[in-house]
Amino acid sequence: MNSLNLTGATRLNIIVGDPIAQVKSPGGVTRAFVDRGYDGILVPVQIDGVHLKAFLAAASEVRNLDGIIVTVPHKFACFEFCASATERSRLLGSVNIMRRRPEGGWHGDIVDGLGFVGAVRARGGNPAGKRALQIGAGGAGSAIALALVEAGVRSLAIHDTDVVRRDQLIAKLKTLGRAEIHVGSADPTGFDLVANATPLGMKAGDPLPVGVSRLNSATFVGCVITNPAVSPLIEAARSKGCATSTGTDMYNALQSSMIDFLLAHDGSR
Repeated sequence: MNSLNLTGATRLNIIVGDPIAQVKSPGGVTRAFVDRGYDGILVPVQIDGVHLKAFLAAASEVRNLDGIIVTVPHKFACFEFCASATERSRLLGSVNIMRRRPEGGWHGDIVDGLGFVGAVRARGGNPAGKRALQIGAGGAGSAIALALVEAGVRSLAIHDTDVVRRDQLIAKLKTLGRAEIHVGSADPTGFDLVANATPLGMKAGDPLPVGVSRLNSATFVGCVITNPAVSPLIEAARSKGCATSTGTDMYNALQSSMIDFLLAHDGSR
């Protein structure tokens, strides 16, 4: 890797969230920038929802700010701030990455789902033809659900304690006509693939997102959590003999997609 040389010419990129201490991307993305010959860094910014809009408005006036990565809980709110977005982002109404447009404003995309599916495949899983259960219908969950459908799952059950959010996602996915989409529960019985797209497991004492006692050893279990590196769900699934993918696996799979987008190598310009 080339060495990082910070100067006044170094371009700024930020990742916004609340909380933010759990994210792993600042170091990895900055190293990837250097490796690609881009003089830029990624730094974390903790901002709550009350102040997000004012912060984004001010950030837009920071002329050496090129890109924004978005994490929990701001993915839907940041979509509303984008002047343009990719087709998948418009379908879901959320973004996890934004880059400054030459003509002004921000262009958004959401690539969480690509990372999740990439992690599953990297760990020997294959969503095609599978009966999948997803827990969580938030920003990341919406993208993961879309990616699972596009990867060819036979059916997808979605469970979220926010039933309005759950039903809105189900309705959006049904417009694709690609798979059977229906309401799920925390019971993983009968599923080939289980995806946890909630933060359950980040805090000590969190309940497990699914009833792990009902997991079959043939079920593949994937999780979005990066801290701890092995979430309680993944630990429990491994004890049952399940193949798994972690949040770190997911991040490793999606980093290239994020860098491509930030550096405008995704073909949209």
